[in-house]
Amino acid sequence: MPPAQARKTVAVDVNPATRAVITGTELFTREVARRLPAAAPELRWRFYASRPRAGLGVDAMVLPFPRLWSQVRLPLALASERPDLLFVPGHVIPFAWPGRVLTVVHDLAFERHPRAYRPGDRAYLRASTRWAVARSRLLIAVSESTRQDLVELLGVAPEKVRVVPLGISRPSATPAPASRLAELGLNGSFVLQVGRIEARKNQTAALEAVEKLDGVTLAVAGPERDALLTARLRHSDRCRVLGMVDQPTLELLYRRAAAVVVPSLYEGFGLPVLEAMVRGKVVVAAKSSSLPEVGGDAALYFHDSAGPAEVAGVLEVALGDQALRTKLARAARARAGKFTWDRTARGVAAVIRELL
Repeated sequence: MPPAQARKTVAVDVNPATRAVITGTELFTREVARRLPAAAPELRWRFYASRPRAGLGVDAMVLPFPRLWSQVRLPLALASERPDLLFVPGHVIPFAWPGRVLTVVHDLAFERHPRAYRPGDRAYLRASTRWAVARSRLLIAVSESTRQDLVELLGVAPEKVRVVPLGISRPSATPAPASRLAELGLNGSFVLQVGRIEARKNQTAALEAVEKLDGVTLAVAGPERDALLTARLRHSDRCRVLGMVDQPTLELLYRRAAAVVVPSLYEGFGLPVLEAMVRGKVVVAAKSSSLPEVGGDAALYFHDSAGPAEVAGVLEVALGDQALRTKLARAARARAGKFTWDRTARGVAAVIRELL
């Protein structure tokens, strides 16, 4: 290892990992950041956040600031530290940072499905993403699908993008007692969909398919973002809208679900597929964006424009063919085993070395 004074310094914005609600970007930040020192021990790592967070896994410098932390407070700290590179696991690069930078583009949903975003949020995402593209000599995309979106929608040169897939951890939470299912109104066979209730997640397609099957309920676990869609789901006696659930309850739902359905019209990576596969679940997914890239041959698919009868047909096969179910469960666990956070961290470290 080079002497300390010769080591390159990499600053890492771990602020997303300190948020109360953990989605894909927050999870990526936390799991990769805590592994980077081991993935590249020859580098000197400095981590920055606006607030403390238990279980972060790194010794972060906490710099409280009321608003615009990444655009104001972080650049001030970097001006003093003068790192050789800033790594931003989300795509928001400080406008005031003049040095080398690397960021991760998780999806371009705001371009593919602009109506799912408030005008102000969409404008901010567009501006910050275009700034990231302009400022970065290299970019990380979490899937080939997202890489292709960068090329097609933003005109990014293909050779500028490195694909580093996300990882998955083995479930560690103890499932809630089985009696919890009755409390949730799940008294028979059900298929599970995990994610925000919004048009892009396409819960309507899953519900319309389930309504064509006998004796099956759709369980939807996730925050309610779209009020009209939520009302449509609640109106059906074949659906249970569960809202946000704690981890033990989620583990119970995964364990008891007859299958997991991922009907999304667009996913930057397809983490819902991977989360189901690591638990050995039969996955029925839309053949859209990154979902087939993640699921491979370990899932069943329907075309994202398929009608309710076609989706119901795929679900019926998934629920009824026991030999196929056993085969898919085995294949799902094997495929999920290839997606590790250690591999993700090594991929990020390799791109950082390339830039340095």
